[in-house]
Formats: sequence, C-alpha cells, structure tokens
Amino acid sequence: MGGTPSTGGTKKNTIALTVGSKIRVRSASSENESLVSNGAFRGLVSIGGDSSLAVELDGSVAEEKGRIRLIPLNAVLALDVLEAAKVEEEKRADPASPGYFG
Repeated sequence: MGGTPSTGGTKKNTIALTVGSKIRVRSASSENESLVSNGAFRGLVSIGGDSSLAVELDGSVAEEKGRIRLIPLNAVLALDVLEAAKVEEEKRADPASPGYFG
C-alpha cells in the first residue's frame, strides 16, 4: 500500500474557463441589485491595469445580442460555466515572440 497515490481508475477534470465557453455571470450593479450576463466567454481584457471578463452576450435580451460586455473581476459575484468549450493548445507562429505589445 505504501505512500504513493493511485493513478489508475478515476481522473478528475481540471476546471478551466476557456474561450467560447457558455457562461452566466452575476456581477455587482447597484446597491441592492446584481446584473446577470449570459453569453460566451471571449477572454480577459486589461484596462488601466484592472482585468475584466469579456462576455459576448447571447439573445437573453434581444437588443444586447452580440454585444461585448466587459465585467471587472472585482465586480464578479458568481460565475456559472453552463457549457465548457474544449481546451485547445495555443499555437504561435513565432515561438520567440513574447505575445505582449506595449
């Protein structure tokens, strides 16, 4: 039996918020209300050093369909992953390029 963990049998899925996943985000709105945003996760956006979730809104509210909503991470109250997109390995044309543009 020893002290080595078993690797056979069950494999736990890692939780990852991937681009294209269908999500529902509840975020702070006014003092007594929260804002619910349903749509597809499009990535993280940095504005002035603060990170925000980019969500492409679905048709829950007709006039908002396709709109990109940026939700500051410090305003997120809850995030539900309704349908996870598969994790794809990132492919870069030039592995030497850092991917950061200042």
